[in-house]
Amino acid sequence: MMSKPNRDDEILPYVGRFAPSPTGPLHFGSLIAAVASYLDARANGGRWLVRMEDLDPPREAPGAAEQILQQLTTLGLDWDGEVLYQSSRLDAYTEVLARLQEGGFCYNCDCTRSQIKAMGAVYNGACRQRITPPQQEFAIRLKTESVKINLDDFIQGPYQQNVGIETGDFVVRRKDNLFAYQLAVVVDDEYQGITHVIRGFDLIDSSPRQIFLQQRLQYHTPRYGHVPVIVNEMGQKLSKQHFAAPIDLKNAAQLIHQTLQFLGQSPPQPTQFATAQSQLQWGIENWDIQAVPKLANIPQDKLE
Repeated sequence: MMSKPNRDDEILPYVGRFAPSPTGPLHFGSLIAAVASYLDARANGGRWLVRMEDLDPPREAPGAAEQILQQLTTLGLDWDGEVLYQSSRLDAYTEVLARLQEGGFCYNCDCTRSQIKAMGAVYNGACRQRITPPQQEFAIRLKTESVKINLDDFIQGPYQQNVGIETGDFVVRRKDNLFAYQLAVVVDDEYQGITHVIRGFDLIDSSPRQIFLQQRLQYHTPRYGHVPVIVNEMGQKLSKQHFAAPIDLKNAAQLIHQTLQFLGQSPPQPTQFATAQSQLQWGIENWDIQAVPKLANIPQDKLE
């Protein structure tokens, strides 16, 4: 394993980010992640960037990226600098993938979905030692090791995962030649100088893989905090896939107030604030990340 610098040993300006996928407008679950990352950045005197994760065209909705940006603007969630679109970064991902391949850290895999499903929860490295090249479409996987990745999460506390045993070799380029989330997010966090990642709990098990890849590439590792996610009556995370309703901007101040409550911030009644922006300002001045619930998820009906 390559060694890496540690951000705790350096004095780096805070840089946070919100990175939605443009599969549809923001719903309340994605708004929570946006507000949490925004407040943590602003409360720490940091920059807050927006990155559009538009690497999966078949899943993207026409005009969704513009709609998301408009929603953020309407709510007073103003970002710093230009929005970074991952679709403009394909050359960078190609270059990093080539580095990994040249270092012998990757291999081609043409296992089918049924074969992978039969392996259970962890890919068993079936294609690692193959001699003949794949004769059909193939993914590219990163070789992992039996190594424990420790994460001191701002919200959830200590979190540990052995990536070799619990995750196995993971995909960095898909069979359809699209770059995988794990590769793109790591490359872009380094490119943008991200120091803090505040996002939903559903992504906490991705963090060790991302840290492992950061170490492979000798990148810095950001600090992480994972907020609880909202689930519907079936226990499913609120998402566009599960038909989550878009946020209603008609009463923006009430919406921000509800978000602050979900994040454990105990804001004054929204009648004391004329705008969503004034609610956010209160949130910045009173932000306490330790007050955020440490639950993995919270049912939607508990918000009513």
